[in-house]
Amino acid sequence: MNIDGNCNRRPKEGFSDENDDESCSSDRETKKKDLNGIITSLTLLEEQGNGDRHEQNDKFREEKSIMESTRNKKARTVLELHSNLQDYYSEIEETDRVKRKKSCATAATTVSEMEKQSSNGGSGKCESGQGQGQGQQRRLWVKERSNAWWDECNRPDYPESEFKKAFRMSKSTFELICEELNAVVAKEDTTLRNAIPVRQRVAVCIWRLATGEPLRLVSKRFGLGISTCHKLVLEVCSAIRSVLMPKYLQWPNEDNLRKIKQEYESISGIPNVVGSMYTTHIPIIAPKISVAAYFNKRHTERNQKTSYSITVQGVVDPTGVFTDVCIGWPGSMTDEQVLEKSALFQRAKNGGLLNGVWVVGSSGYPLMDWVLVPYKQQQLTWTQHAFNEKIGEIQRVAKEAFGRLKGRWSCLQKRTEVKLQDLPVVLGACCVLHNICEMMKEGINPELTTEVVDDEMVAEDGMRSVSSLKARDAIAHNLLHHRFAGTAFL
Repeated sequence: MNIDGNCNRRPKEGFSDENDDESCSSDRETKKKDLNGIITSLTLLEEQGNGDRHEQNDKFREEKSIMESTRNKKARTVLELHSNLQDYYSEIEETDRVKRKKSCATAATTVSEMEKQSSNGGSGKCESGQGQGQGQQRRLWVKERSNAWWDECNRPDYPESEFKKAFRMSKSTFELICEELNAVVAKEDTTLRNAIPVRQRVAVCIWRLATGEPLRLVSKRFGLGISTCHKLVLEVCSAIRSVLMPKYLQWPNEDNLRKIKQEYESISGIPNVVGSMYTTHIPIIAPKISVAAYFNKRHTERNQKTSYSITVQGVVDPTGVFTDVCIGWPGSMTDEQVLEKSALFQRAKNGGLLNGVWVVGSSGYPLMDWVLVPYKQQQLTWTQHAFNEKIGEIQRVAKEAFGRLKGRWSCLQKRTEVKLQDLPVVLGACCVLHNICEMMKEGINPELTTEVVDDEMVAEDGMRSVSSLKARDAIAHNLLHHRFAGTAFL
């Protein structure tokens, strides 16, 4: 702003009056005051803007703190409910154990008295209804049931196709499982009755898992009591989990990891991928306690029917074989929360199991140093679209594996009669049997394969590592510029 311009020109124009000098001086003072006022106003506006920004930042931090606090409260509530549920079922198991112990003692006393009577040559009516006779050995009465169906299946010349249709596996694979479990499952004959053969014990369990039929129908098929069938299913599943799981479901060694990396890179072009991770839900009957923890809101809204579930998180290799599973957390938990509770997460966090490698997950998982997930924002670049397309191919491997798992073992598609505390054992056995079938190249009837539908929720804390964010951007760049990416997104 030119304050002195007019006053400087006046002497040149011939004006030399003192009043004019005073007027110029007054104008300069007025204009300086105006300029100072403008500067003051701008300073005040700038201070007000800074104050608004600080206020917005404080509000944002307050909202973030509230969200984190709410999330932590929800997590603690779920854990408390789960802990209470475990305590409740532990008490039930202890009560059942005491009852079984008393029943065994009573049965032993009865057998001892019967043996004394037999040795004394006593006569009387046999409990089996076979008549009277001196010195005849007594035995418990057993209801006669027809096991013609199983006898037919057990014949050596029974058609292979029919056997596989019933048990979801070939005879050779069935024999392998029987041989592996023989030492644990086999029972000895007693004076009261003959023991159920190992093949029949294993067949009861596998047929029940494969068809998901009620125990009443299983009982008719195999000519056994309903309670006996239920007991056999749990015993064989427990044996599969304890004996076969360490052998057929384990994290790969270095040599196998190298092969897995190569196969996944050939599928997608993404290097250092050692597994595809997915979490599915298994429907259950509403539990008696902690109902809210197992309530599945997303399935309820989609099916228009109240749904309860437990989760199964699995990591699979390129052939669809499970290398890690986490089973049994309540259905109200998100994929992110289930991952945090898994043994895989703890091993990766504490032991460095997954240094320098990736496990690919869906948008329901957070981006971490070892978990690679797709871009989740609405507006994506071509590079990000191409990356999401390739990572979807890896995710498809896990989804198809879970589809075959649920297709082979139909019990996973419907609410089961198994108690909630026994479900992790049954589900673990299904995963092991799935691995055995996959390793033995047992095909599955396309009609049995089911499409896995689990509503994915974007992780609340979507990015936990800045270095992994940069690594994902580098991978996406290499995919597009080295022509590994497709053009399906165009």
